[in-house]
Amino acid sequence: MDTVSISEREKGLKRDLSKTQIVMIGLGGAIGTGLFMGSGLAIGYAGPAVIVSYALAGFVALVMVFSLSEMAVVHPTAGSFGTYAETYLNPWAGFVVRYTYWVSQVIAIGGEAVAAGLYMTFWFPGVPVWVWALGFCAVLLYVNSRSVGNFGTIESWFALIKVVAIVLFIILGTASIFGLTGPATGFHNLTGLPGGFAPKGWNGIWMAVIVGIFSFNGIEVIAVTSGEAQNPRVAIPAALRTMVFRLALFYLLAVAVIVTTVPWTATGVKVVAQSPFVSVFQHSGIRQAAAIMNFVVISAALSSMNTNIYLCSRMLFSLSRGRYAPQALGALSRHGSPLAAILISGACILVAAGVSIFTPNAYAYLLGVALFAAILVWMFILTSHLAFRRRHDAKELPVRMPLFPWMQYAGLLMLAAILVTMGLDANLYVSWVYGVPWLVLISAAYFIWRGSQRAQPGAAAAAPATPTSMPND
Repeated sequence: MDTVSISEREKGLKRDLSKTQIVMIGLGGAIGTGLFMGSGLAIGYAGPAVIVSYALAGFVALVMVFSLSEMAVVHPTAGSFGTYAETYLNPWAGFVVRYTYWVSQVIAIGGEAVAAGLYMTFWFPGVPVWVWALGFCAVLLYVNSRSVGNFGTIESWFALIKVVAIVLFIILGTASIFGLTGPATGFHNLTGLPGGFAPKGWNGIWMAVIVGIFSFNGIEVIAVTSGEAQNPRVAIPAALRTMVFRLALFYLLAVAVIVTTVPWTATGVKVVAQSPFVSVFQHSGIRQAAAIMNFVVISAALSSMNTNIYLCSRMLFSLSRGRYAPQALGALSRHGSPLAAILISGACILVAAGVSIFTPNAYAYLLGVALFAAILVWMFILTSHLAFRRRHDAKELPVRMPLFPWMQYAGLLMLAAILVTMGLDANLYVSWVYGVPWLVLISAAYFIWRGSQRAQPGAAAAAPATPTSMPND
C-alpha cells in the first residue's frame, strides 16, 4: 500500500488565516454559550466550589490544547486530530475520530441554531423559531463557502464581542464586590450560605467538572486552522500562549465573580434573563442587562455555529482526501473552500435543527451521541499524542508540553472517569445508551468499507498518511 504525506494528500486549501485570526478563533472556540448559560447549571451542581470544578476542567482543556499544538505545528493539516489518529494509531482510529466528530458537530450546530432562534424570540416573539434557525444556517453556510480569510474575519469579530462582554462583566462584578458601584457584596456568598463553600460535596464538584468539560468543547479548532494558517510555526504557539492565559482569566474569574456577587442558590439557566451573567449586570445597576446578554449569547451561539460548520467541512474534506468518503467532498471551489463538504454538512445540520424543533425527544437521542462523542474524541487525541511523542524527539518540537507524560495520563484518567460517570448518572446515561451503539455502528462501517476496497480488483485502498512534516508557508 502506497503512503503519502498528509500535506500532499490534503493540498489545495489556501493558507490565508493570519496569526491574529487564529488567536481569536482559538479563543472564541473555547468561549461559547457553555460559559454564558451553562455556568448556571455548573453552579447549581457545585455551589461556590464551581471555581474548583472549572479549574479541573480547564486543566484537561489545557492538556488538550498543548497536545494539539505540538502535533499541529509539525503537521499543520485540515484533518488535524483525525489524521493524527490515523497516522500514529491506525486507520480505524482516524476513520472513527473524523466521522464521530463530524456527526457530533452537526448535532451541536443544529441545537445551537435552534437556541439562537429561541433567544431571538426575546425581541421578536411572533416570529417562529424555525425561521431564525433556517436564516442563521443559510447565512453562516454562505460565510463558510467564501474564502477562509473571510471566515477568519467574521469569527474574529464574534470572538471580540464575547471577550469584551466577559472583561466588562469581570470589571463590573469586581466593582460590585468591593462596593465601588453601591453597597459592597463582599465575600459572604462564598462561604456564608448554608452548606458553605461546597454545599453538595465532591459529588457536586465532579458533576460540575463534566459541565465545564462540555463548555470547553470546540477548543480543538486551533489544530484544524493550522491547515490554513499563513505561518503555523508562529501562529499556533502564539494562539497557545494566548489561550492558556486568557482561559484561566476568563473562566475562573468569571465564575468566581458570579458566585461571589450573587448567592449560588439564585442562579438558573432556563432563559437568558436567568443567566448568572444577567444577575451580576443587574446587580451593578445596568437596567438593560437581559437585552445586552441576549445579544452576547446570540453572538456566542452564532460564533459556535460558524466555527463548527468550518470544522465539519474540514473533517469531510479530510475523509474524502483519505478516500474514506466520496471523492466529490474533497473538491475545492475557486475560493479554496470545500464547497461540497460544506453543503452536505449544511443539509445534515438542517435535519438536526428540524429534529430539535419538531421532535425534541428524538433530538435528545442525537444529543446523547454528541456527548459521548465529545469525550471519546478527546481521549483519542490524547492517546494519539502519546504515540506522536514516541516517534519525535521532544527537543526538536517548537511547542512542548510541560510535565509530559504525567499531565497526559492525568487528562486521560479524568476523561475516562467522566465517561464512566456519564454512564451512571440518570441525566447523562443517554450518552452511553446511544453513544456506544454509534461507536459499534461506525466501526462496522469502517470494516465493511475496508472489505469492499480489498474485494475490488485494482481498486486503490485509502493511502494512509505518513508522519511527514508539513511545509510552513
